[in-house]
Amino acid sequence: MIKDLRLAALRRFAIAITILNIAGHAFLGFEQSLAQMLASLATAYSLEIGLEAIDARVNQRSPRFKGGPKILIDFLLPSHITGLAVAMLLYANDRIFPIVFAATVAIGSKVIFRAPIGNGRRHFFNPSNIGIAATLLLFPWVGIAPPYQFTENLGGIAHWILPGIFILTGSFLNAHFTRRIPLIIAWVSGFAVQALIRNLAFGTSWIGGLVPMAGVAFLLFTFYMITDPGTTPIKPLNQIAFGVGIALAYSVLLILHVAFGLFFALVIVCTLRGVGLYVFAARRAGREMEISAPKPAPAVLREAEL
Repeated sequence: MIKDLRLAALRRFAIAITILNIAGHAFLGFEQSLAQMLASLATAYSLEIGLEAIDARVNQRSPRFKGGPKILIDFLLPSHITGLAVAMLLYANDRIFPIVFAATVAIGSKVIFRAPIGNGRRHFFNPSNIGIAATLLLFPWVGIAPPYQFTENLGGIAHWILPGIFILTGSFLNAHFTRRIPLIIAWVSGFAVQALIRNLAFGTSWIGGLVPMAGVAFLLFTFYMITDPGTTPIKPLNQIAFGVGIALAYSVLLILHVAFGLFFALVIVCTLRGVGLYVFAARRAGREMEISAPKPAPAVLREAEL
């Protein structure tokens, strides 16, 4: 059932981000070129298929994308979302290579950074976010797409309608499919609290600290990035800790005058979660070894005491 919900969520997220990109390039005012978007998608698709083919061959199993067009499309949904997100959120002027680099890091991270969860292993970095963060670090002249591009060519009440659509659709998807509403509430509440704390501690404007929440970029980050079901906790309490952690990391980065704090904050929290998963798995393995270890017979214990 969980797998079915995740697939249903991926399908709806893919449809939503596809519509947004088509509308963005058609009339909303996206600053990036179509060539960058297509290059990002091509990179994401090819890497996803190539890495899966290699893994299947090494483990002597059938690739997960075989079985017909429907199975292939479902297999490519995560890379489709990643490719569009990277191309939509990064701005590299007319350069294509940084976008391709971001898509490569995003897809590659799912193979390299994997932590033990249950009886298997899963990637713990949000692919789109780690690709964007790595590109911002390694290419200082690359920035985030200007927030106004989402509503640049809109006017009047349309400035309110579009964010309203993001909030309604995002709330519906995360309530019914990803089940990440506790995470969203914790993140938004934590963001408001950290703005208030900075106001009290440093005299900064509390209203000014809340202004980013009114932007479309913040809504996309809140409803469509940090809620990735594959890289966030399942239990509500853990989701709350995850959301508050992002707000705390963002606040620290902001105090240190680090730009693009939202993306780096998510990387930090995902890193801590990944380390925690490794530690938890190691402790569980140690307990299992203690339980399964044979106990010495009473006679052997008596001889040892003598």
